[in-house]
Amino acid sequence: MTVTFYLDDSLRSSAEAGTHNFIGKVEKQLKSAGFEVEFRANSSAARLASALRPGYAMFHMDQPTHARALTMRRVYHYPFWQIEPTTERWDWHVARTVFDPESVDPVEAQKFKSFWRKRLFSDMAEPTREGFVYLPLQGRLTERRSFQSASPVEMVQAALTQEPERRVVATFHPRESYTDAERQAIYDLADAHPRLSIKTGGMDRLLSACDYVVTQNSSVAFNAMFFDKPMILFARSDFHHLALNVSTLGIETAFARAEDPAPDYAPYLWWFWQRMSINAGRPEAEDQISASLRRGGWPL
Repeated sequence: MTVTFYLDDSLRSSAEAGTHNFIGKVEKQLKSAGFEVEFRANSSAARLASALRPGYAMFHMDQPTHARALTMRRVYHYPFWQIEPTTERWDWHVARTVFDPESVDPVEAQKFKSFWRKRLFSDMAEPTREGFVYLPLQGRLTERRSFQSASPVEMVQAALTQEPERRVVATFHPRESYTDAERQAIYDLADAHPRLSIKTGGMDRLLSACDYVVTQNSSVAFNAMFFDKPMILFARSDFHHLALNVSTLGIETAFARAEDPAPDYAPYLWWFWQRMSINAGRPEAEDQISASLRRGGWPL
């Protein structure tokens, strides 16, 4: 039985050369279970055609197109990964699992959090709270999708309504392509609310200095946990467990609770990355990979 990986050119080259750490570990586990492994060029047509091929398919960040396909995705930072039957992070195994902080060693968790904060954010200033709310925007600003409690534009309006005094800083994602209408919708809010300022990017400065983060489900909110910043989510997410979720709390309660001290994020970060993700830098990664493939229905 063959597992075919559908990969973009640069990723396929490193996988074929055996230089991609995570894919190499996945390949090793598959071969040890008796599978053959093949690497093919990625395209929407190739992924659709994979349903007609015998065997199994592995995509990278693309939605599986049939029951024998899974997708792999980096979990916010290297070397952490997930292998799942869907790209919708709010339906991942971790999202459906209850977090129990008592199951995590607090000393080990704090060491873990401190290590990764230093490794990932060594150039960022020590956290302060300078009296503003940080709203990192994602895409499709005027549309409310099925997993969202409000459209991004409505989210900005809600923040302005709930925060009558604090400044609000909304940022366009530097890699998103926005229509003129989407940008204008945000500019119109800024014209009506002098407390709203608009920037592009700039996470390092804004995350370390904000009072808290409001977003749909941006990775910035995940990063906020390393700086002990409360986070309000207007959309479903895989890291929802300690967030202030508008879908369950409502808008007013979520914003009111942003004034509370942030929870202890260290046990959660350890649980999320070490127990519920695949840490490709650790020796137990291969067992985690096999468990993920079995959970996805593959006969390992």
